[in-house]
Amino acid sequence: MPLPLMPKATTVWLIENTTLSFTQIAEFCGLHVLEVQGIADEEVAVGIKGKNPIASGELTSENISECENDVSKKLELQFTKIISSSRKKRKSPRYTPLSRRQDRPNAISWLLKFHPELSDPQISKLIGTTKSTITQIRERSHWNIQNVTQKDPIMLGLCSQNDLESVVIKARKSERWQEPALKDDNEISTGMKYGLISKEDYEKEMAETIELEDTSELLKGLIAKEDD
Repeated sequence: MPLPLMPKATTVWLIENTTLSFTQIAEFCGLHVLEVQGIADEEVAVGIKGKNPIASGELTSENISECENDVSKKLELQFTKIISSSRKKRKSPRYTPLSRRQDRPNAISWLLKFHPELSDPQISKLIGTTKSTITQIRERSHWNIQNVTQKDPIMLGLCSQNDLESVVIKARKSERWQEPALKDDNEISTGMKYGLISKEDYEKEMAETIELEDTSELLKGLIAKEDD
């Protein structure tokens, strides 16, 4: 049987403010009849302040009146609403797998080029990086800036297409961003109005990146042979 939140304090209040029998109070509060009598005689629970079960929503005045008029009736505990904490849970930072963390500078470089409307906090939240890293990539002071290449964070698995589109739309609605005037209708069709690049442009960019990487590896191999 469910009991009131503070049984002894409730017992003190019922004894002082009602004409209920000790048996009725004992059954409702989960106490022995002799313990209720001891509280009434101020031999038990001395100094405990009474708790009003009506104010807390655990009892109704109608139910108390019915039990006072008929000792055969029992007090009925009302189900009270649980008050949840008004404090919002703090969101933990986006977790990025260790294998993908090395790609974040590449994603930052891509976002800075193709989405200048995004603020540093938005980029930080989108791909799970720090503002200092974003600043280092922007100022080209990052320790590994020579190896940083622009890569789509969606392709790298650092964020989803929906997340990117959502944050871009939000950024373009902010007061800090003024959308540049479009030159012609072709720019609208390519998706550049929203800071997105077409599939063809992306594939061309990736092909150039791969070609540069292959050339670099070839030069390293030639230098190594000359050294031998």
